Amino acid sequence: MAKTKNRWLIAAAAVGIHISIGSVYSWSVFSNPLSEKHGWSSSEVALTFSIAILFLGLSAAFMGHFVEKHGPKKSGIVATILFGIGMIGAGFADSIGNLYLLYFFYGALGGMGLGIGYITPVSTLVKWFPDRRGLATGLAIMGFGFASLIASPIIETLINGMGISNTFFLLGAVYFVLMFSSSLYLAPPPKDFLPKGMTKEELEEKTTDKKTGDLSQLTANEAVKTIRFWALWFMLFINVTCGIAIIAVASPMAQDVAGMTAGAAALMVGIMGLFNGFGRIGWASVSDYIGRPNVYTTFFILQTAAFFILPNVTNAIIFQILIFVILSCYGGGFASIPAYIGDLFGTKQLGAIHGYILTAWAAAGLVGPSVVTRIEEATNSYQLTMYIFAGAFVAALAISLLIRINIKKIRESNTKTAAAS
Repeated sequence: MAKTKNRWLIAAAAVGIHISIGSVYSWSVFSNPLSEKHGWSSSEVALTFSIAILFLGLSAAFMGHFVEKHGPKKSGIVATILFGIGMIGAGFADSIGNLYLLYFFYGALGGMGLGIGYITPVSTLVKWFPDRRGLATGLAIMGFGFASLIASPIIETLINGMGISNTFFLLGAVYFVLMFSSSLYLAPPPKDFLPKGMTKEELEEKTTDKKTGDLSQLTANEAVKTIRFWALWFMLFINVTCGIAIIAVASPMAQDVAGMTAGAAALMVGIMGLFNGFGRIGWASVSDYIGRPNVYTTFFILQTAAFFILPNVTNAIIFQILIFVILSCYGGGFASIPAYIGDLFGTKQLGAIHGYILTAWAAAGLVGPSVVTRIEEATNSYQLTMYIFAGAFVAALAISLLIRINIKKIRESNTKTAAAS
């Protein structure tokens, strides 16, 4: 019998993949150097990032079934090849000054690598950690959140020392090696896997006591026909739209609203990355104890209040606290969603369902920054945007409460069916 792999090393491999692809959040470091070198406008360069996020969501949706069919190792290798080619191709595009090739390599191919690489380890980890789904997925997705903290200063140093093209080439090679070696260790758990020292009865008792036992076992195509799938989709869409908009304008907003200096605002942006990362592991771990529905309701209560208060805050410390709360909820939303999917739809096709849900990220990546910048340009103020976002969170809060009714109804139906049989 083959030796069962160490699930904590599986988690480490997942972090290796996510910390590589998460470097996409450092794209802004390339923006000014590319604009200055080629004369491209800021919006033309920024479109590369938007294309990458769009293809992340689309590839996650369409390749989710591929991940389930071929397993995490093959899927991870495919993601490695696409992301590696995307990075190296971006270096080639820069070397010949072709913006459309940059869109194709980094945006389209790199974005596809992002999408497949994002869902591959997450769906695997949920199956390896049936007792701590939130913690497991939080660990991996924390890597994605922290990646920009690590990558941004390295990218800036490399660009200054060896140029833009060579930076892309070197990073492409490094990420390829890290992602490829991580992918080789990934594997699904054995059938009916149980954590060491835990019996099936203990696991059932552990999950049932917290009301996180799987509600059903559905395929991806069955899941999208349910109300609770679309409830999750809209909750993630609202959470990401508002969070990514704050990320896009955090520095100028801090200077305009709270009167912070450019240096202080830049420091705040760096600390935001910490709260984004720690929010992923922190909130996801908390969800194992208080349940995913309670965590999402908490997200929306906190952010409704934060967005109502934010545009009127002139004190820099209070302003930053509100921003950090929003960023922790932004990261926590990403990290808690895979476990929530497992709770509601089971793990039969979790990767595919997760992929479908992540189309909300693709849509939010296009909507959030666009809404906040256009309204600010039209009104010369962030106030209206923040109030609109606060209203969106009221809607998200209502959805998070309504989904509980649906869950309760199905759980009662399952209990009756079990009693009858």
